[in-house]
Amino acid sequence: MLEKATIARSYAEAAFSFALEEGRLRDWSVMLNLLATVIADKDMQRIISHPKINADQLHQFIVDICGDKLDGNAKNFVKILIAADRIGLAANIVSIFEQKRAAAEGVSEVDVISAYPLDDAQINTISNAISKNIGKKIDINTSIDTNLIGGVVIRAGDSVIDVSLRGRIKTLNNLFAQ
Repeated sequence: MLEKATIARSYAEAAFSFALEEGRLRDWSVMLNLLATVIADKDMQRIISHPKINADQLHQFIVDICGDKLDGNAKNFVKILIAADRIGLAANIVSIFEQKRAAAEGVSEVDVISAYPLDDAQINTISNAISKNIGKKIDINTSIDTNLIGGVVIRAGDSVIDVSLRGRIKTLNNLFAQ
């Protein structure tokens, strides 16, 4: 797994440098996310690994699927990935690109996992509190884990704030076990 990240890093850094130089970080983010979504498809995986599909055919197929959502530079990037047999690393490349983009824009990614769907007011309250606490703009990713029973788990970088019922029950169990 580390090897994939290491290999993907050079491609992500190249895309990031180009996007930054051109002032198009958001555009490249959208294009790379689209590419990763297309590549992750099960049917696409079979096509990528099919021995009778050559690099030019695969490139044209991916470009056709993405349509006008990829600009000329992104199409060339896809061609480079295919030629180097690295197209399967699209998700890793996007992940690294997004980390670099967030750092460049002064934005921290925060994951909020809740036992139930959060409404916009709750998300804004959490966002404002965390942003004030860490002194940065944040980008919140929300997900649901019904095993939490209630409450939320917030992950910001290496910090984890667990105010879920499951977390409290686990803490109580640990206290009783001592």
